[in-house]
Amino acid sequence: MTQAQPPRGSEPDRFRMGPTRISTLVVAALAAAGVAWLLISGFYYDLAPGLPWLPAVTLAALAVLEAYAAVNTRGRIERRPGRDRVNPLLVARFVVLAKASALVGAIFTGFYAGLTGWLFIEDTDAAIGDRPVGGAGLLASLALVGAALWLERSCRVPEQEDDEDRDGPDRQGRPGQR
Repeated sequence: MTQAQPPRGSEPDRFRMGPTRISTLVVAALAAAGVAWLLISGFYYDLAPGLPWLPAVTLAALAVLEAYAAVNTRGRIERRPGRDRVNPLLVARFVVLAKASALVGAIFTGFYAGLTGWLFIEDTDAAIGDRPVGGAGLLASLALVGAALWLERSCRVPEQEDDEDRDGPDRQGRPGQR
């Protein structure tokens, strides 16, 4: 006899979103570094002269924006003076943005690490001229990963020290009953 399978979706934690795993980011970065090394070593001299600065600047701008969102959101969640209450839907959107940005930042970190490593091995004028772009892209993508992880952490609800200190309904969801 075969055992009956539980109904689909009956496990409460099956589709629960958890914090970003650092191991996932490291694996993505290592895979991207390997692919970048292979692509750059085979096609670098076929590319137009000079690597563009735009991706590095874009990654840095995204890192700054997400760091600002992290500071602002943390203050609103903690209800600091002068801050409005936080919109829960906005926080959920920030969490999704942070998770996606962390993964994209890890992929770009790996890509720029592979690119920069290869550029430091080459001794041609073109490779030496592209080193600053590779280094800036690596730093900007690392900053994006850091800002994304900070934003994700800032969106967490702080632990309640005592249930009696909360405003509103008690643990059963009924106002004023004990």
